[in-house]
This record gives sequence, C-alpha cells and structure tokens, in this order.
Amino acid sequence: MGKKRTERIVFENVKVLDAGAKGVSVAKAPDGKVIFIPNVVPGDVVDVQTMKKRKAYYEGKATVIHQFSEDRVEAVCQHFGACGGCKWQNMNYDKQLFYKNQEVYNNLKRIGKIEMPEFEPILGSEKQFFYRNKMEFGFSNSRWMTDEEVRSGATFEHKNALGFHIPRMWDKILDIEKCHLQQDPSNAIRNEIKAFAVANDLEFYNPRAQEGLLRTLMIRTASTGEIMVLIQFFKEDKAQRELVLDFLAERFPEITSLLYVINGKPNDTIYDQDIKLYKGRDYILEEMEGLHFSINAKSFYQTNSEQAYELYKITRDFAGLTGEELVYDLYTGTGTIAQFVSKKAKKVIGVEAVPEAIADAKENAKRNQITNCEFFVGDMKNVFNDTFIATHGHPDVIITDPPRDGMHKDVVAQILKIAPRRVVYVSCNSATQARDLALLDELYKVVRVRPVDMFPQTHHVENVVLLEKR
Repeated sequence: MGKKRTERIVFENVKVLDAGAKGVSVAKAPDGKVIFIPNVVPGDVVDVQTMKKRKAYYEGKATVIHQFSEDRVEAVCQHFGACGGCKWQNMNYDKQLFYKNQEVYNNLKRIGKIEMPEFEPILGSEKQFFYRNKMEFGFSNSRWMTDEEVRSGATFEHKNALGFHIPRMWDKILDIEKCHLQQDPSNAIRNEIKAFAVANDLEFYNPRAQEGLLRTLMIRTASTGEIMVLIQFFKEDKAQRELVLDFLAERFPEITSLLYVINGKPNDTIYDQDIKLYKGRDYILEEMEGLHFSINAKSFYQTNSEQAYELYKITRDFAGLTGEELVYDLYTGTGTIAQFVSKKAKKVIGVEAVPEAIADAKENAKRNQITNCEFFVGDMKNVFNDTFIATHGHPDVIITDPPRDGMHKDVVAQILKIAPRRVVYVSCNSATQARDLALLDELYKVVRVRPVDMFPQTHHVENVVLLEKR
C-alpha cells in the first residue's frame, strides 16, 4: 500500500487574523482550528488550500487573495515567496514592528507569567534593506525550478545556481540575481563569480552525489569599508582554485581578505575546517565608538552592525554603570559588549565557551588598549561556579547574552545564589528569555524592557530586559 495522501480541503474567504511564530500568519478555519499560512499579511481575505492536517491546526497556502490587507505593501525583491529569507517583505514596516513587539510582550506575559513594567518603544532599524554584514550562498548544479518553469514544460540546459537553500530542501538552491540584504558589491561579487564559473566550465557542487568543485561563498562587509570573501571548495584542484581566486582578486580589488577552504565533509560548516589565506589579511576590522574589532571567517559578530551599536547602547544604559562596578559579561562572544561597556565599569569579566572567540576578544582588547577586561574560556554552566566568583570577585552587575536556547538552569541558579544588584538580559529569543525570567522572578523584578529590531523584513527580534533585586 502507498502512503496515505493528506486530504486537501479548500476554505474560502478566510480572514487572516494575526502574525504567528516563525513569520507565518494565522487564520481560523470554519471548524475553529487554527490555520498557518505563509506569505500573507494579517487583514488579507484569502482562499486557503490545506497542505497538512494536524489535531489542533492546519497548514495551508493561499490560492486566491480576495481582499488585500491595508498593511500589505509590494515586496521589493523578485525572489520573494520562493526564497524563505524575508518572509515579511510584503508587510508595512511599522506593522512588522508592531507584531515583533507583540510577540515579545506575549512571550513574557504567557511564558514568564511575571509582573512587567510598560515596554519602552521597540527600536526600529534605520536601514530596512541592505543591513546585513554577512551572507552565505551555496553553489549547486541542480537549481530549484520555479512553478512557472516547471509548468512551461521547457527543458533548461543550465541548472547551475548560486544562492540560498530553499526552506526544508537541503539539496535545492534558489538561484539569486539580486538580494536586498547586503550592500554592494555583494550582489556583483556573487553574480560575477557565477558567470565566470559557468564560462569556464567549473563544476558546481552536487550535495546528493557529493561531487563538484565550488561549494559555498561567504561575503562579510564592515562599516570601515573592508570586505572578506571566502570560497569553499569541495576538493583541491590547484589550477581551477587559483583561476577562481585570481579572478576575484583582479575583478574586485576592494576585497581586503580573500580566503578559501577545502572541505570534503558531507556538511558545509567551516568551524572545524582549516581556513587558508589567499590574499590580503585573514580578518576585517569593524569599528564602533572608536573601538576596533577584528572579525575572521569563524567569528561571531552581530549581523546588523549599525543596529548592534544601538543594541549595545541600550544594554549599557540599562546596566547603569558609574565606573565603580565589577561587571560579568556572560556568553561574551568576541567580547564586543564587554569592551563597549568597559570605560564605564571598574572591571569586566567575560566568559564564553568558544576558544577562538576568546582569542579574538583578547586580541581586540589589546588592539583597543583596554586593560580592565579579562576573558575566560569554558562552558558557562561549569565555569561560572563558586570558585570562579571567589577568584574574580563578586559582580555588581551581570550582562548576559545567551544563544537562542537561553541560559542553562545551573547558570540561572548561580545568578540567584550570588545575587548581583542588577542583571541585564539581552536575548534573540524572547520565549527562552521569558522562561529564564520566570526562574529569576523569586529574587528579581523586571524594571525595564525594550525590544530591538535587528532584522527588518523577518520575524526575528532581540529584546533587552533590566532586572533589579527586589
């Protein structure tokens, strides 16, 4: 017997009610169940064809739009809809901010179940496009075909693509002509390397067969004007590799860091790979308030530099430093927040699990002639213990900026145990932040909250919370 097909139902004239999680909008079916629908805007009236049916909800797609929401705008990108990147490009920016703010509020209320002050207004991004400083593109010899192309029945000779993975399709790449996320010369570099590779019969990677030459392209830009380009090759072919890298160096002399990596593993992550410098230097410099931060191919740095500056200013403001405080910066990364607040603190101790990040942090502190920051490597739940506190001192203020999963419960327990006066919690996931705030609630009161939009046109939002001891 074959697999039972999901029965597809069409609901007509359904009003889209709200923006839900992960950038998908929400409507109600006549039977009362929720329907999740991508690429529509709250306020639209649509016909929906269901794609999946679950106990409590449907997943569907809009087949007809009868009435456009007043919050709908024309998406500027030709790839909108097929590319999973900027799901909210068809929504007015003020409304995007409204839904981001609402998501943070709902998570803190429902999951955190804590008493909250009035939110400070969400900080929108001055740039709504071309704001990212890092983009990664994949090469593929089997590009994603659009619905129109498939329907046309035509045969397409050129299947090579350089662009983004189609959501939930690990082996399919959508060929991108113009992306609106990273400033020039990002689009030119991508398009010209693709044209050059096609003209020179270079093999694009095939992820299923695991063969080919060209695998990924990473472009990083800095507000200083410096540009890093990293090409990932699946195998070493010196002649072809140098052909590509020489072309890039000649065609784009503004590239200050030209790197490559030979990666024959099944996955294309570069974190365990040996990165080779071809031309220039192996890092680029980012600048913020006179501080310089070196960013190498593996460095973590906030992907919206200008808005990161605003986020850090809010964090520093919430910390309320007078110059007398010992500050712990947990999950310090490359130490950007630690160094950013250091001139207002007596001393800052940064802790981070990634050894390379701490090496960067120390290097940056030296470059910036900052002498009151110390950085330590280790898994937070193991390092941040009584011995560590006894050695480095009792913090007056803790700044914490954990990954999406939030803080380990042992870290939360340790904060409650040492009970600093203030905790500033920066988060890229308000659901896990709310869970942690509920745990901290026995000792701390949330006194300030301010969401910050780092990623216009997407549903992602950062949030900064100030906690004070009760």
